[in-house]
Amino acid sequence: MTNPDATPIITSLQSLIDVVAKLRDPDGGCPWDLAQTPESLTPYIVEEAYEAVHAIRSGDRDAIVSELGDLLLQVVLQSQLASEAGQFTLADVAQSISEKLIRRHPHVFGDVKVSGVEDVRANWEEIKAIEKGKTTELLSDKLSSYTEKLPPLTAAMKISNRAAAMGFEWENIDGVWEKFEEELGELKEALATPDLAHQETELGDLLFTIVNLARWCKLDPARGLSGTNQRFIDRITQMERYIDRPLTDYSITELESLWQQAKQHLKTSG
Repeated sequence: MTNPDATPIITSLQSLIDVVAKLRDPDGGCPWDLAQTPESLTPYIVEEAYEAVHAIRSGDRDAIVSELGDLLLQVVLQSQLASEAGQFTLADVAQSISEKLIRRHPHVFGDVKVSGVEDVRANWEEIKAIEKGKTTELLSDKLSSYTEKLPPLTAAMKISNRAAAMGFEWENIDGVWEKFEEELGELKEALATPDLAHQETELGDLLFTIVNLARWCKLDPARGLSGTNQRFIDRITQMERYIDRPLTDYSITELESLWQQAKQHLKTSG
């Protein structure tokens, strides 16, 4: 099936491919781009993905277009480097994901019937396991894949969700709160010792329990922390509007007063 509106998209994408190829041209290309490797570019994939998410959440159309473009650039760049090494091309990448989507959506591209989202998820996981040569995927393998591929907070939420679905769950939220108090006490005890590794272990246990609390309350811990980070920055920004010298010149009492003033201002103006 040919989409009559595809020509502008194909033209724009080809233009991007040509620009990247020119940047990587040993004869007149960009020294920075020529110095990059697939490994050196990986931090930018993560960075651009986060910036794209931030733009989407902001609702700013121009920012979304810009950040999605930056993210697309990373896909094209990786494909260009791979093509130069004779490994694969952008066409291979696009073909691969198209085939995967068709294969994992038999209810759309085949004759499979589904009754809702849960059926779709179950089919997806079953097909995914078959693709990996397994009739069923071990829970430990799935959980390990989260820690290998995702930021810790996101991985913790996915691990918590998947484990709960397999029966590793409290009977009610009271059990989660009891676990929180237990882990908080153990962290306090660990902090009274000089064992840094033990302290970090107990801190991790407490954070994982907080993630479980978030799951029980149907909250997104990553979004919550992101909001807190932004509010902290907003308050610092507001504080800096009140002062005529560096923040380091103020006492802790003065800083607390400025903080409360900024907090109240943002609360009333928001």
